[in-house]
Amino acid sequence: MTAQSPDAPPALRLAVVVPVHNEAENIAPLVGEIHAALADRFPFEIVFVDDGSTDATPESLRETAAQVSELRVLRHKACCGQSAAIASGVRAARANVIATLDGDGQNDPADIPGLLDVLEGDAEPERLLVAGHRTQRKDTAYKRFQSRLANRVRAGLLRDDTPDTGCGLKVFTRAAFLDMPRFDHMHRFLPALMIRRGGRVVSVPVNHRPRERGTSKYGMLDRLMVGIVDLLGVMWLQRRGKVPEVETGDPAQ
Repeated sequence: MTAQSPDAPPALRLAVVVPVHNEAENIAPLVGEIHAALADRFPFEIVFVDDGSTDATPESLRETAAQVSELRVLRHKACCGQSAAIASGVRAARANVIATLDGDGQNDPADIPGLLDVLEGDAEPERLLVAGHRTQRKDTAYKRFQSRLANRVRAGLLRDDTPDTGCGLKVFTRAAFLDMPRFDHMHRFLPALMIRRGGRVVSVPVNHRPRERGTSKYGMLDRLMVGIVDLLGVMWLQRRGKVPEVETGDPAQ
């Protein structure tokens, strides 16, 4: 594992980055679940990034942060999208290892330690992305159909070796993320971007829960329109990405 970022507490092991937009009702329950899943295991921080919410999300975050010392809060003045929020959270993180999950409460924080163990047990964690695989989705039939269709098209074109790239629960190193090209909607293509830089993806079955509070921010048309453009862009990046083999030692010797 690489050296910690300059401001990192020596023993800080993990930063959980959660992007949220208009999720006021989910803030306190989700923070509580993350804390319960990680407390007494190892030092961690929770970084919530409020992506320009217009509801009571900022107030809920302030109230929760006053009660949970591990919680840090960032806020975008305007909505910039989920990928931008994740990037802001990763840049601000003080730990070397990042776990991401969606802010709607459907990902189960109890799965984080298992994914973390897979990453840290690997010989090259900087080249590994551990992705959650929602084997039993708790969404509507229509939403499951959307996801299956998108996954098949994406996998066929990008060959990213990931059955469920849409799962928000992922674990990777901060250095690996910062080495990837960043663009709007990049969070949907993290597996392909990891492979592009010479890395690998391991998918781990995780729990998935129905949304209990709030409303979904995405629809079929939204995903389709941005998905086509993004797929073409990532395919372009793949074709122009080269991973050099670096020889050690002095070539003059």
